Amino acid sequence: MLKLNHISKTFAPGTVNEKRALNDLSLHLAPGDFVTVLGSNGAGKSTMFNAIAGTFQPDSGTVILDGKDITRLPDYKRSKFIGRMFQDPLKGTAPNMTIEENLALAYLRASKARSPFSMVSSAERKEFREKLAQLGLGLEDRMDTVVGLLSGGQRQALTLLMATLVTPKLLLLDEHTAALDPATAEKVLALTKQIVADNAITCLMITHNVQSALQLGNRTIMMKDGQIVMELSGTRRSTITTDELLKAFHDHGVDNDRILFSAE
Repeated sequence: MLKLNHISKTFAPGTVNEKRALNDLSLHLAPGDFVTVLGSNGAGKSTMFNAIAGTFQPDSGTVILDGKDITRLPDYKRSKFIGRMFQDPLKGTAPNMTIEENLALAYLRASKARSPFSMVSSAERKEFREKLAQLGLGLEDRMDTVVGLLSGGQRQALTLLMATLVTPKLLLLDEHTAALDPATAEKVLALTKQIVADNAITCLMITHNVQSALQLGNRTIMMKDGQIVMELSGTRRSTITTDELLKAFHDHGVDNDRILFSAE
């Protein structure tokens, strides 16, 4: 479904700031895979997401999605079939637009054969309300509320709905609960699990929370220096302890980064 084949990327080459961010990275996801991604700061996690989303073009390698080579496809075209959420709740929504306007914008952007300047129908607005109601936050009764007035958790839940309103081929979650308080983060993670499962969405999720990494999805990968140094799945993933995982990190030369074992 998703195939990253030997992706490499170096920023500021030939300067004192040269940084090899991705180093011959390969990763294959089957349809419906939910892969959690661990790694210290600078390991290449978000850079991998940027390569998939088209924020930059890799120096070498290919990005294949659903059998199509999208390596050179601009990011705005990829956004029609790749959903993405960021750590910062302010990044996923237009703060000066209402909840309904944000949903309409996301819906029209991802819809096939629809212009982003089209008008949404009354039936589509009704569908927006129904999907908002499923979040359990009462936002369906605040369709005319400006999004900038919502809390961080409400905005992340709304962003999650916007990213999946038209089921994407791939969903990228870049530490999307890290800026939330623990209770709100838990609720957004539960919504994430439900929406991904209900729609059988193929998903990659970056997290610094080991418990979430092992409980959500069906595979976990560990990154270091722009490469995947470890992958867990099946029985090994379901039975590994935190101490065993810490030892595995050390065995792969990963420093004891305390944030990996703290709650988000």
